Amino acid sequence: MALSPLLRASVGLRRAPLHASLRRLATSAPSELKRTGLHDFHVENGAKMVPFAGYSMPLAYGDVGQVASHQHVRTDAGLFDVGHMVQSNFRGPTATGFLEWLTPSSLSSLKPYTSTLSVLLNERGGIIDDTVITKHAEDAFYVVTNAGRRERDLEWFKQRLAEWNAGEHAANGPVEMEVLENWGLVALQGPKAASYLQALTAYDLTQLTFGKSAFVPIEGFNLHVARGGYTGEDGFEISIPPAHTVEVATLLSKSPVQLTGLGARDSLRLEAGMCLYGSDLDEDTTPLEAGLGWVIGKGRKESGVFIGAEGLRAQLKEGVPKRRVGLVVQGAPARGGAKIFDPATEQQIGTVTSGIPSPTLGQNIAMGYIKSGGGWQKKGAQVAVEVRGKMREAKVVGMPFVPAKYFRGV
Repeated sequence: MALSPLLRASVGLRRAPLHASLRRLATSAPSELKRTGLHDFHVENGAKMVPFAGYSMPLAYGDVGQVASHQHVRTDAGLFDVGHMVQSNFRGPTATGFLEWLTPSSLSSLKPYTSTLSVLLNERGGIIDDTVITKHAEDAFYVVTNAGRRERDLEWFKQRLAEWNAGEHAANGPVEMEVLENWGLVALQGPKAASYLQALTAYDLTQLTFGKSAFVPIEGFNLHVARGGYTGEDGFEISIPPAHTVEVATLLSKSPVQLTGLGARDSLRLEAGMCLYGSDLDEDTTPLEAGLGWVIGKGRKESGVFIGAEGLRAQLKEGVPKRRVGLVVQGAPARGGAKIFDPATEQQIGTVTSGIPSPTLGQNIAMGYIKSGGGWQKKGAQVAVEVRGKMREAKVVGMPFVPAKYFRGV
């Protein structure tokens, strides 16, 4: 297969407890764990390695605690290894149509080098995975999916590609998928991320607003850089060819940037109101229930042809049985699995999916699903959460818990 656009553009150039939401994905035995290209780099920098989504990943570094790492990203900049994520390219004359069949997003209206959050849906409208899709050209897309869903996603893509290429679109030429095996992916996040990265490139990063991407020359390397991330802060996700991953990570992790692990990543994303697949999203949850209805493209709700459309349209007509909400919990933090009750009737009305003591807010925050009816989903509604055998007062609040600081232009 031909070299990917990312590779063609690059060659020749230069201590915290594991959160419950993370423990759910830490299922592989150490001997079975995969490693990213930065595994030895992490160990050399004092990382505590833990199982996560089938990989050995850094939880924290040296004696820098999770809260300190979290706060450093909120005030300065941190570098995360996200090389366990699956990076893929889709190319072909009907690539737009194929991905619009697999997702409810309006990819045909995306401008080149623009990204969108999207979801892969099963036939019922349940979420197989959440994904970020970047359009490079009318017939070329760069797609990032979750490591914990690797086998499920790749098999789904394989089956659907075979179906698509054998059907009515065959005469137009095939759509091909290329998995960028062993490529590095790092996330530089925080309010000082842009100024630090700008010092390493002649490219004007003010032209790269949130949701945009470009091939950026960084100290001799020409790298795919997407402005965005999983923390709610300004930042960048940078894709790196395997041969250069350690060198680029070393370059990007010099002071004031700190290497940052899974512990801080989880608390940052929860403060930002972002979902973790396997905790807050699954195949029995639709994007409408998850509060992600905005990923469904304009006009596609009524007439779009995509897998899962009928399930979503039924919910649009009849309403959703549950909805994702934010919570502030009094007294003690509620973790994933904690039951939510109506304090008046003591009836269970939902379940917490993620929860932490927020380092930024100094409050116990959580997200979860509450069933429809009764007014329990409304902002300001008072509910109760069972924590360690005791009922704790909780209030439904809007998300994100911490306002996003994405760069949308000067």
